[in-house]
Amino acid sequence: MRILVLGEALMDCVAQPDGSLRPFMGGSPFNMARAAALRGGSVSFLNPLSTDQFGLQMRAQLERDGVQTSRQASRLPTSLAVVQITNGQPSYGFYREGIADRDYTPEEILAQLAGSAPGVLHTGSLLLVPPEHDKVLAVLHGAKALGWKISVDVNLRPKLAADLAAYVAAVQQVAALADWIKASDDDLELLGFAAPSRANAATIAKQFAAQGCSRIALTFGAQGAYLWVDGHSAQQDVPAVTLVDSVGAGDTFWGNCVADWALQPSGAAQRVDATLRQAMCAAAINCTRAGCQPPLHAEVLAQLSA
Repeated sequence: MRILVLGEALMDCVAQPDGSLRPFMGGSPFNMARAAALRGGSVSFLNPLSTDQFGLQMRAQLERDGVQTSRQASRLPTSLAVVQITNGQPSYGFYREGIADRDYTPEEILAQLAGSAPGVLHTGSLLLVPPEHDKVLAVLHGAKALGWKISVDVNLRPKLAADLAAYVAAVQQVAALADWIKASDDDLELLGFAAPSRANAATIAKQFAAQGCSRIALTFGAQGAYLWVDGHSAQQDVPAVTLVDSVGAGDTFWGNCVADWALQPSGAAQRVDATLRQAMCAAAINCTRAGCQPPLHAEVLAQLSA
């Protein structure tokens, strides 16, 4: 199955100890698309990329990693995020108005979906902030009618929302349409789950399953992750690595999960342990590198065999 990705593509401007900003390509869906392609998936990134220098660099990076890009380009600038990293953990400030990755219409996206055999449509993150989520909802309703599986990475960014309650409600609307969903412990707290942890991950997963999700990933930072696939589950500790930063770790994790399922649609429940182990290893390798730099699948297999 093909994986089509709808979401932001931005430059993470990471604050350095000397006060300067170092730019890295980013955006959760952009990162996820790269990770899924490097895992071996057939991946396309749907949103327009800017004709500015950053946009050209991002298009080239996607294509190097094997991701097909939209032929549509935008004259609007590339979005920016300013990233502060403390003890390996990033915090973000965003510049999201009048930018290239929002320069699309639902009709344009649905026309692309209608012209392809149904596969997996992934979205989430910053496109779920109102009022942008209305466009995403229109796309998802149309995609489901066309037979596409919907993948959502919640990836809430509360500092971006003028009205946090409206933002959470928008995310809940999108999550209700998901077939496959990923949420972090921070996401789960904002969605109203009390003290989320691996100890109560199964209970949380049941609530998503009741909404119609068949594949559910819950991540808990340094405490590991839980994966539920069609009634079968697995959980795992974080592999030991020398941490550089965790930028893009969750995107790398989910890109590897989704690509695994798209490459092998049958038997996903029976290999839930292997899927989780490989996705966790890919995320751990990413954490040894500055910014989001997902590994090739061969690197993951070599690390696991070692």
